[in-house]
Amino acid sequence: MDRALAPEFVTRSRRKPWLIGGLAVVALLGATLGVRSLLKTSVEATKIRTVVVGSGPVDNTLNATGEIIPAYEQIMTSPIRASIRRVLLTPGARVRPGQAIVELDKSLTQIEYEKLQDQLALKQNGIEQLRMRLDKNLYDADINDQIKLLNINKLQAEVENARRLLKVGGQTPEDVTRAENALRIAQLEKKQLENDLAYNRQSMGASLRETQLQARIESTNLKVMAQKLRQADILADRAGVLTWVNENVGSAVNEGEMLAKVADLGSFRVDGSCSDAYADQLRAGLPVVVRINDTELRGQITQIKPSVQNSTIQFAVSLDDSRHASLRPNQKVEVFIVTNRSAQAVRVPNGPAFKGKRKQVVFVMGSGNVAHRREVELGLSNFDWVEIKSGLKPGERVILTDLSEFNHVDQITIANE
Repeated sequence: MDRALAPEFVTRSRRKPWLIGGLAVVALLGATLGVRSLLKTSVEATKIRTVVVGSGPVDNTLNATGEIIPAYEQIMTSPIRASIRRVLLTPGARVRPGQAIVELDKSLTQIEYEKLQDQLALKQNGIEQLRMRLDKNLYDADINDQIKLLNINKLQAEVENARRLLKVGGQTPEDVTRAENALRIAQLEKKQLENDLAYNRQSMGASLRETQLQARIESTNLKVMAQKLRQADILADRAGVLTWVNENVGSAVNEGEMLAKVADLGSFRVDGSCSDAYADQLRAGLPVVVRINDTELRGQITQIKPSVQNSTIQFAVSLDDSRHASLRPNQKVEVFIVTNRSAQAVRVPNGPAFKGKRKQVVFVMGSGNVAHRREVELGLSNFDWVEIKSGLKPGERVILTDLSEFNHVDQITIANE
């Protein structure tokens, strides 16, 4: 026997066709809107930026950063071990040539200087004593040589006398031999004395020269110490501005430790840095454009540091106008390194439409409010300009706004509100 269906089941069965139909309508409406969005070929005029194609020079540049620093900065260091007695100027003060900046306590170095003076005096006194001793020894050796010569003359006379007596029978042959041997011994002793005299003259002369050399070394050390004492008066070499000074009065400073910096704020240079990916393109002499707000200054790379730190390369830039009014110390600036240049090129201002590819698509304004899709070939580029090798002519108007979403259509309509 059949049973009646539940009322709830009947109600759900009647609603199901309507629910399926509603979902189908929503899906169809969404698909229509999606296709319409894909086929959209218009853009509001307020959302785009157009420029006129022109001609002029285009520089190919590499982006870098830089810092303005004084072209000349004197770093003053302590020439001696000392302590800071007084600081005479504070950072920011203008200094004149010869003006004192820091006063050091030089007492220890002064004592060392006086000690060197005494050592030099001792050396010089030793030289005089050695010279007097040499003169005395040479004099005594010369007198002994003369005495030995007189003795030889006496022995020669005795030998001759013995030979005469031997002939007349007044001497025996042994007496003659004895006299001749005494003469030969005296002659040999004289040669020995002369050799000793020559040796003493050379050795004592060498000792004198050695002592004189030591005295010259002591004299040089004394001059160096005197120079250090003069340099311990920390004075400015030229006019400028004191940018830094060690203000720790009473603190000890070692030889070579920095005490002050004086900068000439009349002229400046740029310390730049860029990615090491550009290392093979960098070289000394390349032109550089330095941008300070709306001001552009020209210069060139004068030095490239050989080491790479944190994936960056450091380089120095000399400015053509190093005294420009816009230059300020420690100011951060944009630096553009010019690697190539086209003197007369078809160019447009750089913008979002150009993505760095050699060939790409842009939209060019035509008659009415229609922009046409066109493929162009790009050349040199920098922050301001892009060179157009082909695809555009001077006088045409091109859209700089990124319209890559319309690359699938040949033209778009510019809708005015």
